[in-house]
Amino acid sequence: MHNQSLPILAGFASSMIFISSNLPMLFKAFKTKDMSSYSLGYLILSNLGNTVYWLYVISLPIGPVWFLQAFFSTASALMLFCYLRYERNWFHF
Repeated sequence: MHNQSLPILAGFASSMIFISSNLPMLFKAFKTKDMSSYSLGYLILSNLGNTVYWLYVISLPIGPVWFLQAFFSTASALMLFCYLRYERNWFHF
């Protein structure tokens, strides 16, 4: 196996595991529309952190970290969207 094949394979495998761990949360949010266990502050900071982290990721060659960061950014944005759409008391952090 080539020297860089194992780290790339491990990166893709861990990315798939992380993505799989987040999918049930997303499906539940869309299905139940119950966002009461999330805080607006957490969701805003998560989106801000993902945005800033992209400044680092874009400096790297395209690889597993790009796909993982794209998923995390999308999932975080979707959760914020769900919160703002379905939670009635979102003025309370």
